[in-house]
Amino acid sequence: MTALTLSTAAAPGLRADAIVIGVAKGAKGPVVAPGAEAVDKAYDGRLAGVLETLGASGAEGEATKLPAPSGFKAPLVLAVGLGPVPEKDADYDTEALRKAAGVAARALTGSKKAAFALPLTDAADAGAIGEGALLGAYSFDAYKDNGKDPKAKNGKAPLAEVALLGGKPRDKASKAAIERAVAVSEELNRARDLINTPPNDLNPESFAAIAQAAAKEHGIKVQVLDVKALEKGGYGGILGVGAGSAAGPRLVKLSYTSSKAKKHLAFVGKGITYDSGGISLKPAGHNETMKCDMSGAAAVFAAVVAAARLGLEVNVTGWLALAENMPSGSATRPGDVLRMYSGKTVEVLNTDAEGRLVLADALWAASQEKPDAIVDVATLTGAMVLALGNRTFGIMGNDDAFRTALHEAAEEVGEPAWPMPMPEHLRKGMDSPTADIANMGERMGGGLVAGLFLREFVGEGITWAHLDIAGPAFNEGGPFGYTPKGGTGSAVRTLVRLAELTAAGDLG
Repeated sequence: MTALTLSTAAAPGLRADAIVIGVAKGAKGPVVAPGAEAVDKAYDGRLAGVLETLGASGAEGEATKLPAPSGFKAPLVLAVGLGPVPEKDADYDTEALRKAAGVAARALTGSKKAAFALPLTDAADAGAIGEGALLGAYSFDAYKDNGKDPKAKNGKAPLAEVALLGGKPRDKASKAAIERAVAVSEELNRARDLINTPPNDLNPESFAAIAQAAAKEHGIKVQVLDVKALEKGGYGGILGVGAGSAAGPRLVKLSYTSSKAKKHLAFVGKGITYDSGGISLKPAGHNETMKCDMSGAAAVFAAVVAAARLGLEVNVTGWLALAENMPSGSATRPGDVLRMYSGKTVEVLNTDAEGRLVLADALWAASQEKPDAIVDVATLTGAMVLALGNRTFGIMGNDDAFRTALHEAAEEVGEPAWPMPMPEHLRKGMDSPTADIANMGERMGGGLVAGLFLREFVGEGITWAHLDIAGPAFNEGGPFGYTPKGGTGSAVRTLVRLAELTAAGDLG
């Protein structure tokens, strides 16, 4: 992974492949952002005009390359857009810095070292820039023969080293911000790797083995329930979804504990390593990216490991509900009734509504430990994508204050999210003449119906929220900011931030 350091060096004398500066969008043209004073001076104060001549406006996502001034040891200057100039006396938004750093890291693929001279006023800015650079430099090339380097991106290795100019290497807050950026980014990128791994190599058993190895490395207690253990425990939802596959399901429990913890959070992740739809087979054109249907479990896994690496003073338990949803002679059929771990029965009307079935068992298992709050994460419904698009996830819950806190945490770390309602009248649509509840209800508002279904399996009196990340979990378009094509690691940073706030006592 890309190395990240704080540096007090001056831009002109630093040996690097490129100097990265920021440019903002002003009312009358591009404006050179703080941090680039030495570069601007070397252009006799005319850098903004040069950039405008080259077509730069300062808009978010822009990347403009130009030769470095005479006397600089780096041969290249890369100007990245920061968006609108902040209002008077205001600093640049950390998400703008994060995105700009991501754009720069992607633009400098193949480079050995880059010096980032972006606006850096405090430790939070350093963390945001570092995180953006580490996430932007990500590439997944494990299955490509690049001829030179198996880790190379399109024949070029990712940016190897980033030096943040203007940083304070001896400042405790700055050092902590960089250490946090490294831990969170490495685990988020691990989640991306899992999401991008083809389903012939990632199934419930192999996912569980990866989790076990990481848990051992970071001092996390792990328990894996295989098919026999699931049968003995009565986990009918997970078993029902995995019944059609030769690769048996698993339920993985990851427990990070702190001796100073006063609160306990439980994270539950949907881990369908491949979703064909089962007997209710998906139509052509809807199967190709279904390796990403375990993105929720990947996010939970990454968040628990990140919490352990950061030593957060909160207990965090992660539940990975892993199964492969396949059609076969042993698969669950529409019309079958499953007895869930909670004891409730579910009539399966559509086997492609399988995520809520595995989550239901895991939610009930998590509830038995009576945590202070449960958050589940899932690529659950196409309806949520229709409602919020490809970059925003929905948040539902049984506590408005907690839902609001999650929304604020998501926005703080740069993950677009939106609170969604849980209309009680939609519950009636899941009434079944055969079982306690059906796994389908009204078609309109399907994302909300799914949330109401999950609520049925949360223990009484436990605060709970549901994140439907179906839209942002997998980017089928081109890369943008620090977001790559493919698996994104959506919700990892929100979960980590929630754990930090809980540890600090800021959530009550």
